[in-house]
Amino acid sequence: QMTAQLQSSLIRLENFQKLTELQRDLIGIENLTLTDREFIREGCLCKLTKKGLQQRMFFLFSDMLLYTSKGVTTTNQFKVHGQLPLQGMIIEESTEEWSVPHCFTIYSVQKSIVVAASSHVEMVKWMQDLNRAITVASNSNEKSDMLLESARCNRSNRSSDELSLEQESEDDTHSSRSSLDKQTYHRANTTMHVCWHRNTSVSMMDHSVAVENQLSGYLLRKFKNSNGWQKLWVVFTNFCLFFYKTHQDDYPLASLPLLGYTVSTPVDSDNILKDYVFKLQFKSHVYFFRAESEYTFERWMEVIRSATSTVGRSNLLIQSAEKETALK
Repeated sequence: QMTAQLQSSLIRLENFQKLTELQRDLIGIENLTLTDREFIREGCLCKLTKKGLQQRMFFLFSDMLLYTSKGVTTTNQFKVHGQLPLQGMIIEESTEEWSVPHCFTIYSVQKSIVVAASSHVEMVKWMQDLNRAITVASNSNEKSDMLLESARCNRSNRSSDELSLEQESEDDTHSSRSSLDKQTYHRANTTMHVCWHRNTSVSMMDHSVAVENQLSGYLLRKFKNSNGWQKLWVVFTNFCLFFYKTHQDDYPLASLPLLGYTVSTPVDSDNILKDYVFKLQFKSHVYFFRAESEYTFERWMEVIRSATSTVGRSNLLIQSAEKETALK
């Protein structure tokens, strides 16, 4: 019982920490850190507007869905464009209707929007999390039946023009000076910004798994077009590798966010003639890392898989769920 209480407290603490981080990085939303609000998923989706598909950052909570755009500011904050309550919301795949790959429609009481994910896997993750959150939110409110019926009526009576294809001016991404004056400098490698640039998403469950999969140790690093290996103290935490000259240093030389990267062993064309080497790649960005032994090599591969690909994160979540079931 004590273990369960500690685990529950840890989850609440992680959730509050995430909400506090988002409150700092989002412009146009107040009181984000409400007691009963839970963060569920953040990530990139393309929203269908009159100008076509435009990249937006979405944030799913236990009671609402926010969508934002990245402001051209020194603080790298995101401005909220829309806030949709989950009560009465309906999600429906609509790839064929709009002829857009990995596309689904979000019907809310206020309005409806069409969004597209970067892949089928991403679309499924969003739709599953949205549907689960909607179910929980609906069950917590006695008025849910009325709202669902209202949403269904709006959906059945709609025409294509009634879907939310509102004009979204990119000028809106510039924030007022007064709101910016209250903000501090933000790092560009937070999960929010990495999801934006890598066109992916991360759930609260992913964050919880990442907390349990941290690692540090010496590795030899080699760039794709370089000949030599550089010995570095490497720390893996929060979906990111931090590189230090030695384990005694307080500040890293550099960092490498891993969301969107794939991890594998080198192929013949890489011309890597060493043992215990793993390869990190995102598009044309390639890095090689060499471990000291087979055990450390396998350990690094395991924890990095937890943060690189969506499939890797999914497999870890399934393993965690299976372990919990076995314990019961």
